[in-house]
Amino acid sequence: MLKTLGLKIKELFRGNNLGKEFYEELEDLLIEGDVGANTAFRLVEGLREEVKKQGLRSREEALRVFKQQILSLLPSASLPLRRDTLNVFLILGVNGVGKTTTIAKLAYYYRMAEGVKGIVFAAADTFRAGAIAQIDTLADRLQVRVVKQLPGSDPGAVIYDALESAKARGETLLLADTAGRMHNRTNLVRELQKIDKVITGRIDGGTYHKILILDAVTGQNGLQQARIFHEAVKIDSIILTKWDGTAKGGIILAIGGELGIPISFLGVGEKVTDLKPFDPANFVENLLEGL
Repeated sequence: MLKTLGLKIKELFRGNNLGKEFYEELEDLLIEGDVGANTAFRLVEGLREEVKKQGLRSREEALRVFKQQILSLLPSASLPLRRDTLNVFLILGVNGVGKTTTIAKLAYYYRMAEGVKGIVFAAADTFRAGAIAQIDTLADRLQVRVVKQLPGSDPGAVIYDALESAKARGETLLLADTAGRMHNRTNLVRELQKIDKVITGRIDGGTYHKILILDAVTGQNGLQQARIFHEAVKIDSIILTKWDGTAKGGIILAIGGELGIPISFLGVGEKVTDLKPFDPANFVENLLEGL
């Protein structure tokens, strides 16, 4: 998945000198790999300064510094649950990135990997009738309860009902779907802020995470989506879907470098089992495999 960017960087660091051309080529490779111009410049300038400060003379020596620089852009992102209260995951993202299927994967992960019982879905994407039907189907397969209303209903009302019923039943994890239409940014932001206010006012000391779903293949467009959602409700973590379909991978560095938002999971396929916790150290090793 990281073959294109990783192999090019691998070839570059096999050279000898650490001159101007090396740094220029490294910056170009990072930008081509979806790292983004600002983060690429930051990484390259940081490497140049450390090489000079430490008196390094070879690219092999510089690689050690470069790995540490990349790792510094990847904050920890685990999403542990409290078992003595309700945990709410508000799932955000534009249409088509895989929000609803990721909800099913999260339910499966927390049930199987952490033994969580009492999981409920909130079908708060009321803008599309198909979204409600989709989450209904997935919930049925996983034997998870769904709180829903008719298409066109107030998403905030769906969230409110889900919260109240989950607390009354003593359930552990509420996964809330949301609409992701982007053609009207003002309406999107207003709707998300309303939902956020409903949850914040009724979580009663429980844990609450706002999780953005991004399609890894979209590259820098995904970074712009992250900015919009982060400005609206302050995102806590990001899940990258379709990770098996990208040959770049630099979007992870862009998100960390530009926004400082941690990655929590990677979606690596279509099955409910295809959700993997993000491991920053493992990511760096895979990106620079064999170096």
